[in-house]
Amino acid sequence: MLRMDMRSREQYLKALLGRYLKARRRGKSAILDDYCRTTGMARKSVLRKVRYLVLGQARPRKKRPPVYGRPVRIALETLWEIFDRPCGQRLKPLVEEELDRLRDFGEIKVDAVTAQKLKRVSAATIDRLLSPKKTEWVAQKKYGRVGGNLLAKKIPLKLTDWDLNQIGYLEMDLVLHCGASTAGEYGHSLSALEIGSAWWEGEVVMGRAQERIFQAIKDIRARTPFAWRGIDSDNDNAFINDQLYRYTQKENLAFTRSRPYRKNDNARIEQKNFTHVRRPLGYLRYDTPAELALIQDLYRNELRLYKNFFQPVMRLKQKERVDGKPRRRHERAQTPYRILKASGQIAPEKLRELEALYRDLNPAELKRRIDRKLKKLYSLYERKKKGSLRV
Repeated sequence: MLRMDMRSREQYLKALLGRYLKARRRGKSAILDDYCRTTGMARKSVLRKVRYLVLGQARPRKKRPPVYGRPVRIALETLWEIFDRPCGQRLKPLVEEELDRLRDFGEIKVDAVTAQKLKRVSAATIDRLLSPKKTEWVAQKKYGRVGGNLLAKKIPLKLTDWDLNQIGYLEMDLVLHCGASTAGEYGHSLSALEIGSAWWEGEVVMGRAQERIFQAIKDIRARTPFAWRGIDSDNDNAFINDQLYRYTQKENLAFTRSRPYRKNDNARIEQKNFTHVRRPLGYLRYDTPAELALIQDLYRNELRLYKNFFQPVMRLKQKERVDGKPRRRHERAQTPYRILKASGQIAPEKLRELEALYRDLNPAELKRRIDRKLKKLYSLYERKKKGSLRV
């Protein structure tokens, strides 16, 4: 018996149809027997196909009732908004882990049957069910304004070959909030990412004075739940300076840097610069104390909690080249909190603090508070802009 696909079987049957119709009863039976032996199809199934071919009609397809109906789709859209519109692969583990808590908080109102369907739905089906909502969101989305010294030789270069099982190495970068012009003083966000778990922290400072950046680094270190092992940065003199170098030597921290003009050496932090800083704050100019105080409040509270406890990441598991094309395989999407918890490299008291904090967090309320603060930040910017225009 040959292995034939559906298209080949259809073509074969059409080729035999003329001879089948002209044959007598025994001849028809022999043709059917030969076709069934060749294709492996059942005789009655072949007879039905012959009948529809003779009548010139397509075989009516049985309509299956939808497995995931409107209640599942509406609930998924709500979850998608709560968790900041992730893809299906990142949303699925969140649905499995957070749905019951969100039902207890009263954020998702679904019955038990719908809840079971939500936990069972696959990542691909999530993307399919959310496709109309994503199309609508993209159509309505509004974009903001787009806008080697001697010490460096002592700091070794580091590329992207990090051991993701080791917790405690951080990539750092500065994000400028200068708007369309770099003239004058304006805010800078210090973005710090723990490489193994993707745990993110941020601080905002006015200007780029080394003392302010250094203090921001110490503030971030004070609130991270893991012990630091090393720092990796680009070649900005905000990082490559004697003050930070002596600090890393004193604290026994590894200090590495990327190659000049090679952003891909810091690909992980560059990605978070967009998702954690640029996407919520945009490309506007923030240079007033009120604006920076609001951004700082956001970084130290709701934004860090939301990103670290409820935004899964997909760590690269394997990368290989097949037929000249790179093929990447990723681990199951997990939040930084879950990765840290499973690492076994967190002090027991810190782990208990994280677990207690997680139990009290409502992701939907966090998202609402983030949106309110971002709306207030934009209002501050608009009032500042109108005031400058009057002057």
